[in-house]
Amino acid sequence: MTNPTLENQVTLPKKGTSRDQILKELQASHDRDTNWHDGRTFSLVYHANDEHTDFLKKAYSIYFHQNGLNPSAFPSLQRMEAEVVSMAANLLGGGIETAGTMTSGGTESILMAIKTYRDRARALQPQITKPEMIVPISIHPAFDKAAHYFDVKIVKAPLAADFRVDVEAVKKLTNPNTILIVGSAPQYPQGVVDPIAELASFAKSKGIGMHVDACVGGFLLPFLKKLGHPIPAFDFTVDGVTSMSADLHKYGFASKGSSIVLYKDKDLRRYQFFVLAEWPGGCFASPSMPGTRPAGAIATAWGTLRAFGEDGYLEIAKACWDNTKKLQSGIAALGMEIVGKPDATIFGFSAKDVDVYAVADQMQMRGWYIDRQQHPTCLHLMVTPAHTNHIDAFLKDLKDCIAIVKKNPALSTEGMAAMYGMAAKVPDPAMIDQFLYQFMDARYTTGPTA
Repeated sequence: MTNPTLENQVTLPKKGTSRDQILKELQASHDRDTNWHDGRTFSLVYHANDEHTDFLKKAYSIYFHQNGLNPSAFPSLQRMEAEVVSMAANLLGGGIETAGTMTSGGTESILMAIKTYRDRARALQPQITKPEMIVPISIHPAFDKAAHYFDVKIVKAPLAADFRVDVEAVKKLTNPNTILIVGSAPQYPQGVVDPIAELASFAKSKGIGMHVDACVGGFLLPFLKKLGHPIPAFDFTVDGVTSMSADLHKYGFASKGSSIVLYKDKDLRRYQFFVLAEWPGGCFASPSMPGTRPAGAIATAWGTLRAFGEDGYLEIAKACWDNTKKLQSGIAALGMEIVGKPDATIFGFSAKDVDVYAVADQMQMRGWYIDRQQHPTCLHLMVTPAHTNHIDAFLKDLKDCIAIVKKNPALSTEGMAAMYGMAAKVPDPAMIDQFLYQFMDARYTTGPTA
């Protein structure tokens, strides 16, 4: 793909535009996007209610200009982050010795965990020159990204018939270079919790770290469990679990840009930090990837946990679960099949007699944004309180769209359905990678504003 010509490039305007005009343009642009506020998305946005959203904006604004990099300048941020870590550790079965930091999101939490285990191995196991980690094939792509960034080989274990990782396969893949085993709670595609207790027991027996990726479930599963749902053991109460990642901006309902990474103790967390004594600008120490850390994300996380409290989160978890069961029942009544047996309020659904990718295209034309998945082919929903009053409308449109696709099989050759259909038939994944690179190039090519 060629670069845009100079005539098509966007340049800095010679004179400034009025802020009122810019705000109008921003609002107009916002209103043309998918309407997440009315429950039209099933990922990307986590909305508890309008009152809480207004609270987040106010809390973030109070700390709009502060920088979480230097706690000596802003001690209130240090206190709030420490309290967020403590509340999260307590929720996830940790004790007074559990340590951690906030991060900008699940990906950074995962990056920090992999960097921590790599650096720990370098310090304590120098004989390991080519470190490896074993993960399920259902693991979040952030682990592939971390492996790429930090030169840790990622070894993927197959799933059992229930979509949970095959523990025996994990055992067979372990070797002297293995520094980490990973499981999800839950994994994203089918919403099932991996057999964490079995993985952790094996990891401990081999002296290997055990990380639980609870980015989706960390602030949901504990409350579903309190409501009486049979959630498999997944947190620090499991002997052998040494670290966890959990997103505050997902089912924690804090503002975007807030996650947490936790370790069994501060001795392990130490390997996350970066320090540099020999800099002319002074001694430098950083807890995570960024230099500047937005203080607003720390403030809203702290404020959100205190605002909802246990009772508030239990109410949210119940709403999410009730919404999920209603959606699953309605989808099944339309002749579609829920993939696996989800432990949480995220799930995939498929069909044998209709192209679900084409159905998703038709739903998107009606304003619904649904994630497409592969291996197996299915669509994906992540359910929140925002969907409470919109489930009937969703199911009605879904029924109509299924009928449209059945009557028009050619729709499978158009839109996203064509792309996913092609991907399923291409034998070499490298060819799809090249397509995705081109897709990214196109996304980040700028042209003149409308």
